Parts: sequence; C-alpha cells; structure tokens
Amino acid sequence: MENKVDHIGIAVHSIEKALSFYIDVLKLDLLGFEEVTIQQVKVAFLHAGNTKIELLEPTSQDSPIAKFLAKKGEGIHHIAFGVKNIESRLQEIKELGLPLIDEKPRQGAADMEIAFIHPKAANNVLIELCEKKRGER
Repeated sequence: MENKVDHIGIAVHSIEKALSFYIDVLKLDLLGFEEVTIQQVKVAFLHAGNTKIELLEPTSQDSPIAKFLAKKGEGIHHIAFGVKNIESRLQEIKELGLPLIDEKPRQGAADMEIAFIHPKAANNVLIELCEKKRGER
C-alpha cells in the first residue's frame, strides 16, 4: 500500500444529491457509508478502479469540511496516499522541515489511522496519509 493513491476526498453539501452522478453517470459501485463523529463528517465510499472516491458531507457547521465548503465550494478536498508506517512517514516529513497539520495519526474513516500534510508543502494540495490499523494489512 506504500505510496499508492488510496482515495480522493471530495467535499459535497449533500451526499444524497451527489451520489447519482457517481453511480448513474460514472457507473461507480457504492461501497458503503460511514459517519466519523470525531471528524464531524458523513462519508460515502465509491469504488473507482485501483482507488476509491470518498464523498465528504459535513455533519456540523464547525467541521473542517463545512469550513472548506464555505470557503471554496464543492470539489476535491484531498488526495490520500496509503502508507505502511504512518508514524515514521510523519517523522520523515517533519525532519524535512515540511509543515504538517497532524504530527500524530488520528482516527479516520474506514478504520484507518490518518494524518494530513499542510497544503503549503504540496503546491496547495491537501495530502492525507492513511494506514490500515495494525493487524489489518
């Protein structure tokens, strides 16, 4: 899973409204839904070949996704790369002097540990690192 695109996160106002495009037009398979309370987000996962599309709908006006939508509108929120050891990857990135949003992994959707690299480090693209919890590789 190292350095492979795991998913592309897309911020939407309403998963229900957005789903028809991805299912009916693009013919992607719906993998399921999840609410990540700690992130204040509802997620729909779609299978897109070797990667997934993650539709992100805020569940609170205070959530990062709600703030993103208010500032930028609907669209690509982040690109997530699967890694094998998220803690060591974060340490390597920190040692390079690049800005991180998360210096330690936190709980994300799909039972993954996640951490974000600040967009300033990647030409204004928000990059997420994600790792399946140990024992689930």
